[in-house]
Order: sequence, then C-alpha cells, then structure tokens
Amino acid sequence: MKTMTCRQLGGACNAEFTAETFEEISKMSQSHAKEMFAAGDEAHLNAMKEMQQIMQKPGAMEEWMQRKREEFNA
Repeated sequence: MKTMTCRQLGGACNAEFTAETFEEISKMSQSHAKEMFAAGDEAHLNAMKEMQQIMQKPGAMEEWMQRKREEFNA
C-alpha cells in the first residue's frame, strides 16, 4: 500500500489517498476532485484549471501521468 496526497496528484490540499496501485489512487483522487468541484472549493477549482492547461499541450498529460506513476512506484 502506498499513500499520496491530493497536492502530490495535482490537487490543492493534503487529503491522503492510500492504494495498492497507481490506477486505484488516481481514481480516488479524481473522485475527491469531483467532490471538491461540486462543493465549489476555490483552491481545487484553480488546481483543475492548471490541469486543463497541461492537457492542452500534446503529450503533456501523458508525461505528467508517467511522472506521477513513477513517484507512486518509488
């Protein structure tokens, strides 16, 4: 089991997620982000805007995900 924070996964807080695989932890982070979006949490909304900017560049999101996967596996 490994633990990463929302902030480590591109979010805006120190909420912790613990999972066996990067895919599981990624899903937990996405679920948390959806909850924060629904709540109108400004810090998380800003983090989401930053992620959207990353997604605009071809290949950038894949590179970002690979770095996070490596961080999880380290």
